[in-house]
Amino acid sequence: MNPISRLALLGLSLTLGACSITALEGDKVDYKSAAGKTPSLEVPPDMTQLSRESRYVVPGGAVTASGYQIGQASNPTIPTATTSLGDVRVERAGNQRWLVISRPADKLWEPVKDFWQENGFLLVMDQANLGIMETDWAENRAKIPQDIIRSTIGKVFDSLYSTGERDKFRTRLERNASGGTDIFISHRGMIEVYSSTAKDQTVWQPRAADPELEAEFLRRLMVKLGVSQEQSKALVAAGATSKSAQIETINGQPVVRLEEGFDRAWRRVGLALDRTNFTVEDRDRSKGIYFVRYVAPNADTAEPGFLGKLFGGSKPGNAPQKFRVSVVSVDSASTVSVQNADGSAAVPADAQRIVKVLAEDLK
Repeated sequence: MNPISRLALLGLSLTLGACSITALEGDKVDYKSAAGKTPSLEVPPDMTQLSRESRYVVPGGAVTASGYQIGQASNPTIPTATTSLGDVRVERAGNQRWLVISRPADKLWEPVKDFWQENGFLLVMDQANLGIMETDWAENRAKIPQDIIRSTIGKVFDSLYSTGERDKFRTRLERNASGGTDIFISHRGMIEVYSSTAKDQTVWQPRAADPELEAEFLRRLMVKLGVSQEQSKALVAAGATSKSAQIETINGQPVVRLEEGFDRAWRRVGLALDRTNFTVEDRDRSKGIYFVRYVAPNADTAEPGFLGKLFGGSKPGNAPQKFRVSVVSVDSASTVSVQNADGSAAVPADAQRIVKVLAEDLK
């Protein structure tokens, strides 16, 4: 029986017991109870980061805070425009945020690693030489309704309850020009859906990145690094915004135009690649090039449900394609274009599709 079916049966019990369901608080997360209990989620090839020796130390993290108003109400003296505290600073571009910390990366690696383990995650990637760590897929148990049946039966049969969603997070530590470290957190999600009208099988499909989850873990990391709870909410909520990305055509090729210089555009594009269906294999910042592979998301790339794997296996996914994503700046603006792996102009249909994906995330 798949997780969605189990929830349907439990729904019948709720009607008999006339129980009410408590709504999930906006930024509440709980992955500890799920660590080591749920089966590991096998994912399509486009969702897996290659672990190879390269110059890949790409920025990747973004947040939008939802809990700041609560913190402000409890402590009205918190300044709303503050973006730094001690050696921790928050930078923002559009809906993307990252931390800038005046400490060397090698002094931050172990604390950040401990942070994810303390929050209930297993790390499947832990490569200090690349500045990348990535968690395994895990379930946010806080999304499960906390009704009376859940609080009693769930203590014994906790595995009966599932949200049908899984999350994983990628953290990047990048040394900056001042000798400090930029830290980025990005989210990827999967959701279990029915694959037939009979609702007897499920598949796992990619779902959109969740900025609220990114915001919450960025804020919690700030607390781990010495910022108070209330101050962390203020820092995450503050910061300047950026203009939206625009799609234009230059020499017959679609591009994304950002009204920002190279440094910020490079960081934002790196994060957008991280949050969407790209795997960055390498990068060359001096030339403004990300070397990526990409798989267009559709039903064929979905994975079967946990129990479905025991009886059927997965559907074949689309073969990943390799591209170059180029960031070029002139004066105060930057353009993002797509090239084939050899540097030639990409097929217009491929370029248009990828540019649209990037532009949506960069808004």
